[in-house]
Amino acid sequence: MSQNPQSPLITVIASLYIKDFALIDELETSFEPGLNIITGETGAGKSIIIGALNILLGERAQLESIRQGAAKAIAEVILKTGEDEKLAALLLEHGVEPAPETIIRREVRHSGSRAFINDTPVQLSVLKQVGGLLVDLHGQHDHQLLLREENHREVIDSRPGVAAALEAYVRSFEAVSELRKQKAALQKRERELREKQELYRFQLRELRAADLKPDETEQLERDIRLLDSSEELNETAAKILTAGRDGKFNALDFLGMMEQALGQMAQLEPEFESYVQELETARISVEELLRFTEQYQTNIEFNPVQLETLRQRQAELRRLEKKYGKSPEALLTYMEEVEQTLSLADNFEAELEKLDVQIQKAAGVLGAKAKALHDARIAEGERLSGDIERELMHLGFRHARFAVVVRWREQSDGWIEIDGKRIACAADGADDLSFYISTNKGEAPKPLSRTASGGEMSRIMLALKSILAREQRLPVMIFDEIDTGISGPIAQQVGRTMRGLADTVQILSITHLPQIACMAHTHYVVRKTETDERTVTRIDRLSEEEHIREVARLMSGTDLTEAVLSSARELVASATAPQS
Repeated sequence: MSQNPQSPLITVIASLYIKDFALIDELETSFEPGLNIITGETGAGKSIIIGALNILLGERAQLESIRQGAAKAIAEVILKTGEDEKLAALLLEHGVEPAPETIIRREVRHSGSRAFINDTPVQLSVLKQVGGLLVDLHGQHDHQLLLREENHREVIDSRPGVAAALEAYVRSFEAVSELRKQKAALQKRERELREKQELYRFQLRELRAADLKPDETEQLERDIRLLDSSEELNETAAKILTAGRDGKFNALDFLGMMEQALGQMAQLEPEFESYVQELETARISVEELLRFTEQYQTNIEFNPVQLETLRQRQAELRRLEKKYGKSPEALLTYMEEVEQTLSLADNFEAELEKLDVQIQKAAGVLGAKAKALHDARIAEGERLSGDIERELMHLGFRHARFAVVVRWREQSDGWIEIDGKRIACAADGADDLSFYISTNKGEAPKPLSRTASGGEMSRIMLALKSILAREQRLPVMIFDEIDTGISGPIAQQVGRTMRGLADTVQILSITHLPQIACMAHTHYVVRKTETDERTVTRIDRLSEEEHIREVARLMSGTDLTEAVLSSARELVASATAPQS
């Protein structure tokens, strides 16, 4: 086997460990960069290894996968991921510390399963996201991914020539979407307001008629309290005046006598002088109190009619408060809101017209961006078609024609107009995209989903991946017997393509075909043996000579004659021979 490619820029599965998983009691193996081929007899356990890889990539684990008699099944893979910014961002988002080596571990117990990335527990959904970034697993039926047209769009949009146009379109689409949402919200408000307009007008008339004033409630309570207590206030004021000056024994006369007596005492004893002054101050205060009381008494209002009027006003405010569920002060604010709402109702038409102008202008920009994206997809589709046709020729399709068909989404209420037709827009563009192919000379290309067979689809997928690998970093690729249905020279071309692809990405491929197995950079054999009355599966890495003998076994079975071994050596040597 030739030397494996070495590249620090690609993700590599460094090792795989499996314990108590199905027929595997304990298995540990390492993988190398380049094309890692895995062969073995049918039923030896190759599918078990793929099953273990699947649960490491986020697939649901079955309890039946736990080896009989074991408490749990374990699968662990170590990947060399280097400085991968996208992976690091995803890990940090979910609380996992990035590292140059990413360790994914899955434990399956009878009570359930647990997943870990770099020893940090994670949800299955996170495991699936991380696994999708690092490994691309293709089983015998995974070529069906190419049958779904939404995947066709992703292939084209991932190419560099489309990215800028798509980004510009998305920004414009979001701008139009936001304006249309504003219009829809305004129209909804208009409908709701039209339904409530009469109610609002009645409420506004009622509140305006109420002539509400700030702090009126407190003032009313004070005024009612005073009017309601006018007789009591008058009687109490009269008592104060009688006690102060009108009574036979009153405060002013008493203070006058006291002041006169203290004056005499102060003439004889100076220490009384300060008390004379204090008593004079007290007399002056009492005189001021009496004057104020007399004036207050003359202003006391005895007005039952006014009292009743105030009480009616208070009752009206309480009625409004109960009806609207708001205080009189809050009703003033609500009245302003109703006025503004009714004012807006009168301006709906103008606002909608203004939005329509903005939408029309934004739709014009969106149309230009949609056209640019449409043209970019067509151009990239033509380039991809040419590349795939050349690649398919190497894979045995001598007359293959491949086409990327891009069609506008016509719809009567579409957002934009292109060439006189209304076109529907979505977040992914304003066109539909699908792959067409013809594998026979003279036949026009038809939709891929109705044309290619299973074997053809596998080769088309391989051709597509080979092309994408030249333009972008791809994850580790695992092929689980996608060579089903092909043989001979075509199988050899498939093997060559896989080997060429392995210069860019690490590949693990399970195969039964010697034409593919001979292309291995590193070859492994899965074997099933019986130990202590238990069946176990193991995987062995082959030496150069073992590699040749395994290719020979794939060619002729167990009868390894010298002629078969010679043919196997020639087949292995062809892996590094220049292609004619």
